Amino acid sequence: MLEQLEQLEQRYKELEQQLADPQVVTDQNRLQEVAKAHADLEEIMKPYWRYKEVLAGIEGTKALLEELHGQTDSGDSDVDTEMVELAEAEIENLSKERDELEHRLKLLLMPKDPNDEKNVVMEIRAGTGGEEAALFAGDLFRMYCRYAEKRGWNVEMMSQNPTGLGGFKEVIFLVSGAGAYSRLKRESGVHRVQRIPETEASGRIHTSAATVAVLPEAEEVDIEIDPNDLRIDVFRSSGHGGQSVNTTDSAVRITHIPTGMVVTCQDEKSQLKNRTKALKILRSRLLQQKAEEQRESLASERRSQVGSGDRSERIRTYNFPQNRVTDHRIGLTLYKLDSFMDGELDEIIDALLAAEEAQKLAAAGS
Repeated sequence: MLEQLEQLEQRYKELEQQLADPQVVTDQNRLQEVAKAHADLEEIMKPYWRYKEVLAGIEGTKALLEELHGQTDSGDSDVDTEMVELAEAEIENLSKERDELEHRLKLLLMPKDPNDEKNVVMEIRAGTGGEEAALFAGDLFRMYCRYAEKRGWNVEMMSQNPTGLGGFKEVIFLVSGAGAYSRLKRESGVHRVQRIPETEASGRIHTSAATVAVLPEAEEVDIEIDPNDLRIDVFRSSGHGGQSVNTTDSAVRITHIPTGMVVTCQDEKSQLKNRTKALKILRSRLLQQKAEEQRESLASERRSQVGSGDRSERIRTYNFPQNRVTDHRIGLTLYKLDSFMDGELDEIIDALLAAEEAQKLAAAGS
């Protein structure tokens, strides 16, 4: 690990020199590239520099302690016992900080998901449970919107298929912001709800479900689509949409012939805008498919329940009568469902991240 950190430190110094190079400064694209690489490395360098200070501090304090003990062994009665206690306490504190920094540096040196800084395309679909499942899909959509708002992210509606009672059969939206995918990618899966539906006269608790898919937003450079592989149909919008509904052929349906993927967008009055949104969703789905194929090719120990994104898994249960939310992947239960539905997701997201990091460290050490 130390050898790798030394190499990264050398690379960091080279990037610092490039940032002062007039040829780099006058080339905006090159400057942006170097500045990003410099900032990414600085995230590792700061704890590394502190780590080196701590190691030096431990060695220096140990030398002092040996000197003090040597005075004791020689029969020197003037040895400051308080100094010995302070030195021993300092070594204990620095050793603890050293271990924490080692743990942090190991995590920072692990390969990062290249999609972590991307924006996110989220797809929520009502599952089993009829109208109640559609209402729950709407609740999940609002929950993620509130979470995005708390983190300063933007939400853009991509496509929706609402129901008459305010739910969604399907809703697709884009979440834009720093680290959106890194925080939301573990939300993929089946979300189960247990509650008394508003439409239930007898007061019985019903169980229904909705599925959530989290896709990194794919740029054209990530996924190249051959226009000849697309069949694009236009038709008149239906449902919510104002005066343009059933008056113009603004709705767009794109079929990706090689995979059979179909994306439909009709929220915008402009056919061009609907086509742009549909292509964005299609690219993200193709990127996700590519990533899943790569994951499937890895060794079995690299595939895990935490963060696997397998949408066939029941990942979480929302029990409204008990105000309880349980994440089944890590066995974590919180009795604060009300605040969770209001967008306070970080406690579970942080716990999932910690479990994933622990698993990676264990795999790296085995």
